[in-house]
Amino acid sequence: MNDPTVTAFRQLALNEPLLKALDEVGYETPTPIQAETIPLLLEGRDVLGQAQTGTGKTAAFALPLLATLDLKQKDPQVLVLAPTRELAIQVAEAFQKYARYMQGFHVLPVYGGQDYRGQIHALKRGVHVIVGTPGRVIDHMRRGTLKLDRLKALVLDEADEMLRMGFIDDVEWVLEQAPDARQIALFSATMPQQIRRIATRHLNDPAQVTIKVKTTTAETIRQRFWPVSGVHKLDALTRILEAEPFDAMLVFVRTRTSTLELSEKLEARGYDAAALNGDIPQKQRERTIQQLKQGKLDILVATDVAARGLDVERISHVLNYDIPYDTEAYVHRIGRTGRAGRQGDAILFVAPRERRMLGAIEKATRKKIDLMELPSTELINDKRIARFKQRITDTLASDDLELFTSLIEQYQQEHNVPALEIAAALALLLQGDTPLLLKHKPRKMANRDRDSAGPAARSSQAGRKRTAVHGKQPPLEKGMLRYRIAVGHDHHVKPANIVGAIASEAGLDSQYIGRIDIFDDHSLVDLPEGMPREVFNDLKQVWVSGQKLKITLHGKPGKPGKAGKAGKSAKVAACHKTQAGKPDKVSGRGKNPDGSKPPVRKKKAAARAKPEKRPAKAAKKRLRKASAR
Repeated sequence: MNDPTVTAFRQLALNEPLLKALDEVGYETPTPIQAETIPLLLEGRDVLGQAQTGTGKTAAFALPLLATLDLKQKDPQVLVLAPTRELAIQVAEAFQKYARYMQGFHVLPVYGGQDYRGQIHALKRGVHVIVGTPGRVIDHMRRGTLKLDRLKALVLDEADEMLRMGFIDDVEWVLEQAPDARQIALFSATMPQQIRRIATRHLNDPAQVTIKVKTTTAETIRQRFWPVSGVHKLDALTRILEAEPFDAMLVFVRTRTSTLELSEKLEARGYDAAALNGDIPQKQRERTIQQLKQGKLDILVATDVAARGLDVERISHVLNYDIPYDTEAYVHRIGRTGRAGRQGDAILFVAPRERRMLGAIEKATRKKIDLMELPSTELINDKRIARFKQRITDTLASDDLELFTSLIEQYQQEHNVPALEIAAALALLLQGDTPLLLKHKPRKMANRDRDSAGPAARSSQAGRKRTAVHGKQPPLEKGMLRYRIAVGHDHHVKPANIVGAIASEAGLDSQYIGRIDIFDDHSLVDLPEGMPREVFNDLKQVWVSGQKLKITLHGKPGKPGKAGKAGKSAKVAACHKTQAGKPDKVSGRGKNPDGSKPPVRKKKAAARAKPEKRPAKAAKKRLRKASAR
C-alpha cells in the first residue's frame, strides 16, 4: 500500500545525481505509483503494476533502475519494451533526463523505420539501457547485435497495448531469451487473461501495485487545448490574454525557474504577473496571494506544489503552459477554478509529442477536451484599437488636462501643425517600440484527429468491419499505393493489429494509414507512396497475429515499385515523423539495399521527378535531402 508519509523523493533512497536531476526538472512530490514502486524495485522485487497512462509510471521504473546501474559495464543492463515508436522515444528521453548527472551513461532507443547501422554502431560502443519496440529488438537479437547475457532488469510498458497491437508473442519470446536472474516490471492499464498468464509464467513472486486514479472534474469548467507547434507558447499565451475575457489567471509551469522567467516576460509585455514557487519565502508567497485576491495582481505563474490548496475566488482561468506529468496533477490544477459552482475555464498547451498525454487525460477524466481557436489577427487588432480608444476616453475624463492643453496650443502656434497630427505623434510616442497592430496572421493548425489510431482506424469503416470479398477494388486516393499483406481473417487479425504494427515498425504516423480490407488469408492496406526500400524490407519481417506480413505491392509482388524512387512524392516526408513533428531524414532512401549510393541514378531520379501541386516546397526539399542520404 502507498505510504502516506512519502512526500519527497529524498525519502525514497535515491542517489544524489538522480535527486539533483529531479530537482532541476521540477519534480517535488512522488505520484502514488512512484511512491509505491520505487522502493520495491530498489529492493530487487518483481513488480506487477496496474496504472493508466499519465500516472507517472515512467519515473516509477526508470529512477530505481538507474540507481542500480553499473556504469562501468558496457553491456545492456536494462531493456524496456514499448508498443510504439513514440513511446519508446519518450521513455528513452526520460531516462536521459533523469541520468543527466550520471557520467558515462548511455541509453539507446531502437525502433522500426530507423537505419540499422546507427543502432548497431551504438550497441557496439556500449549502452546501459535499451528502449525499443518488440519487432526491432527481436531483429537485433536474431542478428546477434543485441545480447541479453548480462541483463539485470526488463520492463514491459503498456503491456495491454502490446497485446492489442499483436505483439504479445514477440514479448513472450524476448522474455524467454532473458537470463533467469533478472528483475521484471510489468505495467498495464488493464489486466486481461493473457497479460496475467505472462505475469504468472515469467514474474517471480511479484509485488502488485494498483493505482486507482481519482479524476473527477467540475462540470462548471470548460476545458480546451491548443497545439503549440504552430505558434510559440509565449505568443499563443499573449494572444489568449489579449482576447480572452478573464478576471484572474493561474498559469502552471513545471519548474521553479520557469515561473520566474515567464512572469518576467509577461511583465515586460505589460501584464500584472508574479511567480509562485517553493523557493519563495512563505511571507512573500502570502503577500502575492493577497495581491491576487485584492485585484492588484492578475496573473500568477506557479508550480504544482506552490499552488496546492490555493483557493482564490477571482481565478476564472487556469492555463497549463506545460502539460502535467500525470492525470491527477491535471485534475488538481484545473480544480483551482470553477469552485463552489462558479464557471471556470481550463486551457492546455499540447506539443506534438505530448498528444499521448492529452489522450490519457481525456480517458482518465472521461471528458473530451475541445480544440480551441486561437484568436485571429483581426480580433486581436480590434481589441487593441478598442482599448486604445477607451484609454483616450478615460484620459479625457481627467481633470488634469489644462497644462497639456496649453502646451499643445503653444506647439501648434509655433510649428503650424494641425492638432490632429500632433495627437497622432503623441499616440505614437506613447506606444513606443511595440506596434499597436499585428501584421502577421498566426499559422493555422490543422484540426488533426487525436485518437491513438488516427484516421486509419476510422476511414472506410464499413470495409473494415465486414468480411471483404474479392471484386472491384475502391479507387486509390491521390498519393497512395495499395499493398498486400499475408495476414487475414484466418489468423484472427484486426485492423488495430495492422495499424499498430505498421505505425510502430515503419515509424509511420497512424493518420497516414489509409483503407484496410481484410480477406480470409490476406489483407490490402493503402499506404503513402514513397516508402523507403529499407522500411519496405523491414515490414516484410514484421509479425502480426503469428504471421509475417510479407508485404508486397498489390499486383507487383516483391517490390515497392515506384515508391522507392527519389523525388516521386513529398508526401512520405510528412508521413514519417519525429516526435517534434518534423519529417525524419529517412535513411535508405535512394540507396541500394546494402546502403551504398548509386551516383548516377540519384540525379536521374531527381531530374525525372515531377513537382506535385499539393505538397509544400519545403517538404519536397526535405524529401530530396532524405533521398540523398
